[in-house]
Amino acid sequence: MKVGFISLGCSKNLVVTENVIGLFKKHGYEIESDPSLADMLVINTCGFIESAKEEAIDTILEMAEYKKQKCKYLIVMGCLVERYEEELKRELPEVDLFLSIHNYRELWARIQKLQRKEEEDVLSYKNRVLTTGPVTAYLKIAEGCSNFCTYCAIPYIQGKYISRDYEEILEEARMLKMQGIEELVVIAQDTSKYGLDLYGRNRLAELLQDLSDMGFTWIRTLYAYPETITDELIEVVKKNKNIVPYFDIPIQHISDSVLKKMNRKSDGDSIKKLIQKLRQEIPNVIIRSTLIVGFPGETESDFQELQDFVKNYKMDRLGAFAYSKEDHTPAASFPNQIDEKVKIERRDKIMALQQEVSKENLKTKIGKEYLCLIEDMTEDGEYFIGRTYMDVPSEDGVVYVKYSSDIALYTFVPIVITDTMEYDFVGEIVKEKVSL
Repeated sequence: MKVGFISLGCSKNLVVTENVIGLFKKHGYEIESDPSLADMLVINTCGFIESAKEEAIDTILEMAEYKKQKCKYLIVMGCLVERYEEELKRELPEVDLFLSIHNYRELWARIQKLQRKEEEDVLSYKNRVLTTGPVTAYLKIAEGCSNFCTYCAIPYIQGKYISRDYEEILEEARMLKMQGIEELVVIAQDTSKYGLDLYGRNRLAELLQDLSDMGFTWIRTLYAYPETITDELIEVVKKNKNIVPYFDIPIQHISDSVLKKMNRKSDGDSIKKLIQKLRQEIPNVIIRSTLIVGFPGETESDFQELQDFVKNYKMDRLGAFAYSKEDHTPAASFPNQIDEKVKIERRDKIMALQQEVSKENLKTKIGKEYLCLIEDMTEDGEYFIGRTYMDVPSEDGVVYVKYSSDIALYTFVPIVITDTMEYDFVGEIVKEKVSL
């Protein structure tokens, strides 16, 4: 039987999808990339914000059309199911099986029951099938979240924060290294709290050191909250060349009044001091963050403070989102909800400011040399498409490098930045390639 997979949402969701693909492959199913040829389609959904929910529903309806052709079974799993399973069952009779996050241990049994078979098995990283290319992989170190930010539904969808076993993580990393992985992206909803629940202390820095010792070319960590970025973590990034100096710090706002309403654990002053400290301690550091505008009660003064922050602190990478009113979250019932039009206007203002900041930041890199991972080519074949340590896969910009016949895809090459685009670089190869 041929099975097709669609993974929506974040990289943490993608890791789950890769584990599910591995489970099917282990039992002899053929993995099919063309949905029109699949006998079974599996959609792993995101239900974090309104736009993600809309994308999930649209995808389900689109895939349901294939049931009029070859497809026999349509399976929907993930965050959207966890939040709205009963409603989905009523509204989407085309779906043969819904699987919520907290029923993943029963996944295989339910799939077998759907096909009137009896085979037992569970999800395991040991069967994981990577979908991120031959040299890049995500390493998920925890599930869930216990921060309970008032705007966020994740703790209610995925449950409390649960760190994975330390040795199990290292075992998976060794397996990935043996498979040829050279860029390891360490992820969780909040990586900087790794170990606090399981071991009573923060073990992220220790974990990164052990991963560094395995010899990966690049190790990067995403989603580190500002209040738990320790001196130990900064030091381990400083002293290990293969732990890239890239900090993804979701600060969400800079106004103390808004941060307090969001139930964030940091205030504006501590956030600013952390940014200054990182830049002082690690001169080549890249800092990425996200902001939420239009949160209930956000005043013009709050928003002006946020604009001033964007202008003055010049984040290397920044995303801004209009507040999304999510079911069952405290903020959904807060007074002084902001008009949708105002939220969009504020988001657009922030992104316009960041566009100018980005142009300035990128220009400072012209003439500098960087290691670049070559991953693709332009359609006309004139340029390679790659990334430096400054860019997370599928999140940030890329580097366009003039084609050279002696360079292969998925190799690291030293380049010099020669020009910039809106969010991307243009570069040239300066030496012979560096093989993995």
